[in-house]
Amino acid sequence: MKAWYLLYCKPRGEARAQQNLALQEIETYLPTFPEEKLQKGQVTVRRVSLFPSYLFVYFDPEVTSVARIHNTRGVIRIVGCKELMTAIDESVIHGIKMREHKLIAKYMPETVEQPKLVQGDKVCFTDGPFAELEGIFDESNGDKRCFVLFELMGKQQRVIVDKNAIAPINKK
Repeated sequence: MKAWYLLYCKPRGEARAQQNLALQEIETYLPTFPEEKLQKGQVTVRRVSLFPSYLFVYFDPEVTSVARIHNTRGVIRIVGCKELMTAIDESVIHGIKMREHKLIAKYMPETVEQPKLVQGDKVCFTDGPFAELEGIFDESNGDKRCFVLFELMGKQQRVIVDKNAIAPINKK
């Protein structure tokens, strides 16, 4: 069964491992956060790895060989891979992605790619009074706002929110 696992990579090699795993069509996730740095009198913001030398990988050990993962350039080993592999709960990955999206949208709004949502897509609020609640995308209202349906006090309510305050929920 497909699940998320944690890889330990060579120092500063998580991007290389991610690239090599992508060539093998294996899904990965490298959490990052915006870091402000003063360079030549100007503040610049760049994305850095949240967990240096670590990378999350999504695969099925019964379909994709563990040895194939271990032998990928940049990878040292799968964390917790001795007798039984330790899968990471999907909600942990989802939580990290939501917080990462929120930070990137706040510090680097120009780099956040707006998700293409269609009516009926499940979304999660990432900011504001409804943070971490789930809803259903209804329709766009201009360039920056949209309508979302969610259940409140036993009734479905339609609220208008900033598009940056929601993120799609992956269907896996």
